[in-house]
Amino acid sequence: MTDALAKHLLGLQQYGMTDLGEVLEVYAQLEDGTEESWVTGWASLAARLQRRAEQAEAAGKLVTASTAYLRASTYWRASVMYFSDAEDPRMVDNSNATALCYERYLKLSGYPGRHVEIPYEDGFLPGHFYTSPVAEDNAPVLVITPGRDTWAEDTRWIYDGAIRRGIHALIYDGPGQGLALRQGKLPFRPDWENVLAPVIDFAVAQPGVDPSRVGLFGVSFGGFLTIRAAAFERRAKVCVTDPGTVDWGGSISGRLRMLAGLPADRIPLQMRNLIRDYAWKHGVPNTITDVIEALAPYDNTEFAGRVSCETLVMDGAEEMTPGEARKLYDALNCPKDYLLFDAISTAQTHSQMGSYATATESLFDWLDERL
Repeated sequence: MTDALAKHLLGLQQYGMTDLGEVLEVYAQLEDGTEESWVTGWASLAARLQRRAEQAEAAGKLVTASTAYLRASTYWRASVMYFSDAEDPRMVDNSNATALCYERYLKLSGYPGRHVEIPYEDGFLPGHFYTSPVAEDNAPVLVITPGRDTWAEDTRWIYDGAIRRGIHALIYDGPGQGLALRQGKLPFRPDWENVLAPVIDFAVAQPGVDPSRVGLFGVSFGGFLTIRAAAFERRAKVCVTDPGTVDWGGSISGRLRMLAGLPADRIPLQMRNLIRDYAWKHGVPNTITDVIEALAPYDNTEFAGRVSCETLVMDGAEEMTPGEARKLYDALNCPKDYLLFDAISTAQTHSQMGSYATATESLFDWLDERL
């Protein structure tokens, strides 16, 4: 997890969301990959940058303030990505800080995004709508679903690529993700069609959006959830899953079953933290048995064949679950394409972490012709 997040954070450098020296400095101070070392290291850096941004803003140095706010927001967010103690007050405090810093960045920088609250059941889902500055009238919109650990704002490589090409973008934290989990206390749910439907309702109601050109994009676990929703959603013109997975719950549960018979003190600390993290995000008691039971419904075997829109399945030669994306591609009955990033592409790792430029170019070369 820490290795994957290193690639992710370094990949965000090109967007001004991180800086090389800052990321390497925190990693150099991590102690045996412990969660406490992780949350403390990133939060300390984020707090320093937020103070710098606040001082610059007060002095009227608004460009400096905006860039510092953006990196502070990223590091506040990173601090709670690899942190499973839901009862620790830093879980909410750091989440509030990332939201505050990001909104200050948007206000000061002029980046074309605005905070939105998407009506959902008795409340709302937090998100941002990005208006493409080069879009024509009635332009397409790309609805982006983040993964299990990263947040909506971390999909910058997708929404920035979209708005540069005349495509509006809507990002959101759904149940189990980002602020929807940490502020709204909403756990994951398998029937993601009931999450994505109101999100699409909101997207097509935005000024300048062509409701006949809706694209769906799901990253990591979000790719699995998006395929489930696409099986029910007929308003999508195209769908992209990165990577593809048919039985996500089964692939995770198979590993957990190997630990189920061990005494608690025999289970490695990082695995105990991982189980606690799954339990929290899925809203079940902190036991391996309960987690396995909660993951069982996350199986798209009966839904993949129902997807009707044209779909792109992205894959990497060094994905964490080799072969799963190809299984999904084979299960689809819709118009479809399969995109494999190999070692030569340098984007062969999970969801192209660390190689976002290559991923963006390949993705939008495909989308440009279809959306």
